[in-house]
Amino acid sequence: MNKKTNKENEMLEEYDFTGGVRGKYVERLTKGKNIVILEPDVAQVFTDSESVNQALRGLLPIIQRQAEKVHQQ
Repeated sequence: MNKKTNKENEMLEEYDFTGGVRGKYVERLTKGKNIVILEPDVAQVFTDSESVNQALRGLLPIIQRQAEKVHQQ
């Protein structure tokens, strides 16, 4: 693989982030959200947050029943 020259590695003028603020939205992103990385085969089926949430809501009664059984033992 050929190494790029310094000129090729330089950021273009239209990508000037000198006025940018690092981490400006990180608090908003993490507040009240859980980020989960899906395996590729699962991501093919669950393509958005709504489909994942819908499937998990469908499983909640089963999970809750199993948890109750464990706590009763």
